[in-house]
Amino acid sequence: MPVSRSLRERLYPLLPEIAAHFGTPFHLYDEAGIRRTGERLVRAFAAAGGLREYYAVKALPNPRILGILRELGFGFDCSSIAELRLARGTGACGEELMFTSNNTSAQEFDAALADGGCILNLDDLSLVPKVPRMPLLVCFRYNPGPAREGNAIIGRPVEAKYGVPHEQLEEAFRAAIARGAGRFGLHTMLASNERDYRYMEQTIVMLLERLQALAAALAIRFEFINIGGGLGIPYRPDESPFDIEALGRKAAEHLARFADRHGWRPALFMESGRYVTGPHGVLVTRAINHKHGYREYVGVDACMSALMRPGMYGAYHHIDVVGKDDQAGRRPVDVVGSLCENNDKFAIQRPLPPIAEGDLLVVHDTGAHGHAMGFNYNGRLRPQELLLTADGRVERIRRAETLEDHFATLQFAPQSWTPGRAP
Repeated sequence: MPVSRSLRERLYPLLPEIAAHFGTPFHLYDEAGIRRTGERLVRAFAAAGGLREYYAVKALPNPRILGILRELGFGFDCSSIAELRLARGTGACGEELMFTSNNTSAQEFDAALADGGCILNLDDLSLVPKVPRMPLLVCFRYNPGPAREGNAIIGRPVEAKYGVPHEQLEEAFRAAIARGAGRFGLHTMLASNERDYRYMEQTIVMLLERLQALAAALAIRFEFINIGGGLGIPYRPDESPFDIEALGRKAAEHLARFADRHGWRPALFMESGRYVTGPHGVLVTRAINHKHGYREYVGVDACMSALMRPGMYGAYHHIDVVGKDDQAGRRPVDVVGSLCENNDKFAIQRPLPPIAEGDLLVVHDTGAHGHAMGFNYNGRLRPQELLLTADGRVERIRRAETLEDHFATLQFAPQSWTPGRAP
C-alpha cells in the first residue's frame, strides 16, 4: 500500500538530504512502523490465549531488524544455516526457533540441532530417519493436497514440493515417536500474500480437525498448531488490508470450542514475515536517464537485483516521485533498471508525474522479500540498507556490496583432481 501518512510526513522532507549523505539506491525501513505492526499482531490474538510469532527470517534477514523483533518477544522461523546463525545472533535459542525443513541436508540438521536446538519442523516422512538425533519436540508440515487451494505465488498444494501428504501424516508422527519424539506440533503453509482472513480461518479449522484425528489415533496431545505465514498486505492503493482483528476473534472462537470438546487446547503459532515488515520498507532510487522509444522509459540507478518481485511475479509496487504529488500531467512510463533482462522493470505503463533526471523515486512495500531476494546477475551489486529509527535518526544497517565482495570467491587455494590418481 502507499506508505503510511506518518512515514511520508517523517521521511519525504528528509529524503534529499538522506540521499545526498548515503547515496542511492538504498532500502530504508521504518522502526516505528515495524514496532506498531508487531504490537498490533500480538494484541489481536490476546483473546485466543496469545500468539507466538516466529518471524520468517527470509523476509528481511538483517540483524538490526531481527533485534527489534526480538525485543517484541518474537521467535524466528528459519530454513537455512545462515538464517539460524542470524536468529541465534539475537540471543534466540531452543524453542524460540522454528527450523522448517525443506529438502534438508545432513549439515543443516546438524546446525539446527546444535547450540540449544530448535523446534524441528519436518517437511517429509523420508527425512525422519535422516535426523541425526530426534529432538523431544517435533512438528510436521502438512500438505492437504486437493482439499485446499493455494494462490499464484506459492502454487496449489497438490503441486507444491512442500509438506507431508494427507495419507502419510499419521505414519510420519509414528515414525518420529519410534525415534524418541514425545512432544508435538502441526504446521502448514498454504498461501502467500493472502488478504482474506477467512482463508486463514479455514486453515485453523483444518489443522484443528487434523489434530483431533491424530490425537485419537496416536493417543497423544499436540502443544501447538502453526498456521504458517502468508498474511498479505495491500500493495495497490485500492486494495483492502488484512483484517487481523477478525482473524484473532475467529481463532479464539475455534480454539475455545476445541477446548470445550476435548479438555485441552493447543497454542497458536504463526510465522508472518511480509505482514510485519513489508509495508515498512521502501527502495529509494534516483532517475538517471530517459529513453524515448516505442514507449517512454525512465531509467533509475537501482535494478532488479535490488527488488526482483516485479520481474519475477509481475508484482505491483506503488511508486512516488518525491516532491511531485500532483495528479495533473501524469503520463504512462516504464520505470526500468540497467540489467540485461527485459523484465528489469519496477513499473510498466505506470501513470507518473513528469520525472527529471536527478529526481528521487520511492518504491513502496519493500520491507519483505526485497533486499533478501537480491542477486548478482550481470555483476550488479546489492544496495545498502538504512533504518529510520524511532527517535528520527537514520542508521546504515548494511553497507552496499562492493566489487571486492563480488570477486572474493575467486580467491582460493588451487585444487584439482585427476582420474586414476590417489587423493
